[in-house]
Amino acid sequence: MENRPKVGVGVIVMKDGKVPLGKRRGSHGEGSWCLPGGHLEFGESWEDCAKREVTEESGVTIKNIRFGAATNDIFEEEGKHYITIYMLADWDSGELKITEPEKWDKWDWFEWGKFPEPLFIPLCNLLKQGFDPFK
Repeated sequence: MENRPKVGVGVIVMKDGKVPLGKRRGSHGEGSWCLPGGHLEFGESWEDCAKREVTEESGVTIKNIRFGAATNDIFEEEGKHYITIYMLADWDSGELKITEPEKWDKWDWFEWGKFPEPLFIPLCNLLKQGFDPFK
């Protein structure tokens, strides 16, 4: 079987000049902080994936979903390779909460670039590109 990259969708949810980050638990990148998101399912649009993952993971609903950026993410230690599609969205409703305690330690809102450490590799790669959703 060929080993090919998987497709991840990360969502930059904007509310009052901040974005939510979650601290990962129970999978690759454990202990690092990342945006909400997950795997693109077969036949799913990027927008639908963004909406589904944000609600599943954080309890928040989003609107005005659009493409933001993409990164090529290689996790050498774990032997994984992802293409991450970043979607921009505006917060619509709901409060951040841990809806999947096996996957998340905590959620919080942060100003862009003023993030806790360590960061998940895809988010590091996005920041290295100089991407800023607020500009």
